[in-house]
Amino acid sequence: MPDRPKVERVLIGADIAIGGGAPLAVIAGPCVVESLEHALRMSSALRRISDEIGVPLIYKSSYDKANRTSGASFRGPGLRKGLEILAHVKGETGLPILTDVHTPEQAGAAAEVADIIQVPAFLCRQTDLLLAAAATGRAVNVKKGQFLAPWDTAGIVGKLRGAGTRKILLTERGTCFGYNNLIVDFRALPVMRSLGVPVVYDATHSMQRPGGGGSFTAGTPEFIADLARAATAVGVDALFFEVHDDPPRALSDASTQFPLSEFPALLRGLIAIDALARRVS
Repeated sequence: MPDRPKVERVLIGADIAIGGGAPLAVIAGPCVVESLEHALRMSSALRRISDEIGVPLIYKSSYDKANRTSGASFRGPGLRKGLEILAHVKGETGLPILTDVHTPEQAGAAAEVADIIQVPAFLCRQTDLLLAAAATGRAVNVKKGQFLAPWDTAGIVGKLRGAGTRKILLTERGTCFGYNNLIVDFRALPVMRSLGVPVVYDATHSMQRPGGGGSFTAGTPEFIADLARAATAVGVDALFFEVHDDPPRALSDASTQFPLSEFPALLRGLIAIDALARRVS
């Protein structure tokens, strides 16, 4: 496992650092912004968990899910309303915000609220989108495409650094393995960390079976906790979870959102694994 201090430290908001020997961070929240009431309920619960366990936490939710299996699927409240809700969450809880953008034109608006601009996996090589995200001055989290070899993320990092930013995160979220299936190759984590940027493991999207439900994305949520533990043991700088208080009723990614009620126990175990991994690395 690469030496952690060789990874650049990325500052998020006022008091959270990812990488460079900083404590393990967590990015968590429901897949999509469902309503103001739900966002406040989820973010308040996650804030309490963060405070009780002592883990740095960034709140994640999307104002628009542009890549849906079915055109009839719920996409979210949209850019304006979604960002208003996320701004409310930030003001109420003090949590930093991560949300994703799909076009270069969205980056500036999202940066007015978000502390981390996320580039979705299927768009990870779109140069104009990467440059627009970098130009905001916010941290940029790029999800490695399901079609991309881990060493090919060097091109992504090169584009972002060329645009003048060092606030770069790379996220592993599984690799296409035949039809309707993703596999996590844990070699990808040290390969991407060798580029000198913090690496995030997306524990929930990695368990998707894209299109596996016909008109929706299926998944194997029973493996979320096990693979999160494995990734933590290999060595990551942050963990990413889509978390919901009632996963079967979630309006997006219902098959792979982690139950809020089980989240504290999982995090405590992951923090213990991370501490041991750091001692033996």
